Parts: sequence; C-alpha cells; structure tokens
Amino acid sequence: MQLDDLRAFARIADLLSVSAAARALSVPKSSISRSLARLERDVGAALVDRSTRHLRLTDAGVALYPHALRIAVDVDEAAAALDGLAGVARGTLRVSLPFTVAVALVSPMLPAFLAANPEVRVVLDVENRFIDMPVEPVDLVIRVGALPDSDLIARRLMISETWTCASPAYLAARGTPASVADLGDHTLIAYSDRATTWGPGPAGDGVERVEFLPAVVVSDSAALLPVVLGGGGIARLPDFLAAAPVADGRLVRLWPRHGGDLIDIHAIYPSRHSLSAKVRVFIDALLAWLPEVDRR
Repeated sequence: MQLDDLRAFARIADLLSVSAAARALSVPKSSISRSLARLERDVGAALVDRSTRHLRLTDAGVALYPHALRIAVDVDEAAAALDGLAGVARGTLRVSLPFTVAVALVSPMLPAFLAANPEVRVVLDVENRFIDMPVEPVDLVIRVGALPDSDLIARRLMISETWTCASPAYLAARGTPASVADLGDHTLIAYSDRATTWGPGPAGDGVERVEFLPAVVVSDSAALLPVVLGGGGIARLPDFLAAAPVADGRLVRLWPRHGGDLIDIHAIYPSRHSLSAKVRVFIDALLAWLPEVDRR
C-alpha cells in the first residue's frame, strides 16, 4: 500500500466524496480515483460503495480508515517535527475555529502571515464543534471560553470582555435601562435558547444579576451583531466586535464603569506538535496581532 493512496482514502472517508477529497488535497479528481482503485487492488476488497446515491464505506473501508488516517497523520507530524528542528515553516496548517473568531480576529491577520511565511498553506475549518485532535487531522484549534480538562497544550491568546450594548435607535424607542433590574422591560438577545444570567460585571462582584429567557436567540456573535445594530434589542457582545461600533456611535455600551465578564480565547494543540514550525509561527503571529493582554 502506497502512502499517497492511503492519504487519499483517508480524505475520501473524511469527506465521503471523491471530488471533495480532490479539492482538499489540491489534486485532480482523476488522481484520487486512481489512488482509490489502486488501494482497493492492494487490499483485495472494495473500500467504497458506489452503488448508493451517496458514497459510503464498505466494511473493509471502515476497518482500514483509522489505520490510514493514523499513518497519514504520523507522516505529517514527522515532517512537521523535522521542519521545526530546521526552523522552517512549511506545509499545510489546518486550523479549526469558530466563525466569529475567524472573521474578526484571524482572517484579518492572514495576508501579513502568508507574506511572511510563503511556504505555509493555511486551511481554516470554520466550525464550533468538539475536535478530537489525536484522531482528526487538525494542527491547531482556537476556542472561546472555559476549556475541558485534557492532555492538550493550551496557549492563551487574549482575554475578551463582554459589553452590554444596544443601538441608539433602540434606546430612543424603548428607553435606556438604568440598571440590570430594568432589563425585564426590554428585548434581550442571547446565544442560547435557555434561561440566561446577565449582570454588568463579573459573577461574584456583588453587582446585581438577572436571569431571563431571551426574546431573540442567535448562536454566533458575528451574526448577532447586525441584529443589535439594526435595533433588534440589547445583547452582550465581545469587546473585539463591539469596540468599533461603540466608538463611532452606532452602538451604546450600557454600564461601562462596571466592566463585563471576561472570556478566554485559547490556541490548543497536542504536545507532539510543539516542534512544528508552522504551528509555532502561526501562534506567534496571532499573539503579535491580537490586543496585548495578560496571557499567563
């Protein structure tokens, strides 16, 4: 079995599509099809069922997949480790991150990063789901909020403060709440369709907090921002999204002297990637780009 064939099969199994696998590997679809046919000849069994409307793995394919993926990941890690020892950043860097972080924090720094690291190819997997890094071919995960216990390495990139904001038009129509207690008379926008607790400052600071069921639910900050700008209600936004519209008057920040809740943003990677030059230079670029914060 050839390495390129195993790599192609692993990507087909990931994406359940020959065409998508070809795009992901930046090779012609015909090359992927030939790799799959060659691998099936080598193992003596069909790995993919092409008789159904949607591609699916056969029993042999299911059995081979974790081994093919592990081999492909191990080879990539070996190359990354050697690149790290040589101090050269090269190869494909796959980063998993939420949509808001991608749009507001990471994408704007990519032009300068790519200019400084021309041998690095960046793939942003914009998603907000659990990533099993030892299994999935991802080099770096960026996540917002508290992290579960794990053996992964977490590097704090920044601390974001939540700001309670509304548009001037909304406040002119509905009035400006003088305190948290007044929020019951307003349209509140939140991220979750469950009872939510808000306060002007961090929990435990002695300042009043209120629990409510949001009138509008938007699960991503970047999608929530236009709703607030359009006068849809009051919401809590990360400061890196709210700062510009507050500065130019499109939003009003409520109770600024109390501060807001603090949310960590981390870069997460397996310890075995610690010598990967492409991961190291990307994290360094993020730290230089993002606001200066206490990263201890």
